[in-house]
Amino acid sequence: MSGLVESSADARSKTIGGNFRCRAWVNFDGSGTVAIRNSGNVSSITDYSIGKYIVNFTTAMPDADYALSGSAASNTSEGGVYQGHPWNKDANGCWIWSGWQGTHSDRQIISVSVFR
Repeated sequence: MSGLVESSADARSKTIGGNFRCRAWVNFDGSGTVAIRNSGNVSSITDYSIGKYIVNFTTAMPDADYALSGSAASNTSEGGVYQGHPWNKDANGCWIWSGWQGTHSDRQIISVSVFR
C-alpha cells in the first residue's frame, strides 16, 4: 500500500481511511423500551413507532451526504434495517426502519453505522 509511513493499523487508518471513517455507530435494543447498548457519536434513539426509529447524532455531520448501513435481528428470526426516503435524513440524524418480509417490526438487536 503506497503512502504508508509505518505498518501499524493506526497508520493505515490515518493514511487510507482518514476521510472515510465511521462517523457514528450504534447497537441498540429496539423492542419494548429502546435501550442503547453501546454507541459512538449517537446521543439517543427516538422510538417513532413499531419498527421505526430516529438515530440522533451527538455531533452533527457536515451534511446529509453520508452513507449508512445496518442490520437487525430478533431472538427468534432475522430481519433487516431499511433507511427511509432521502428526505428522512439530515446532518443531525436519520430515520431507520426494521422489519421482516415487508412488515415493520421491533427487533432486539439493531446496529447502524454511518460513514462520510
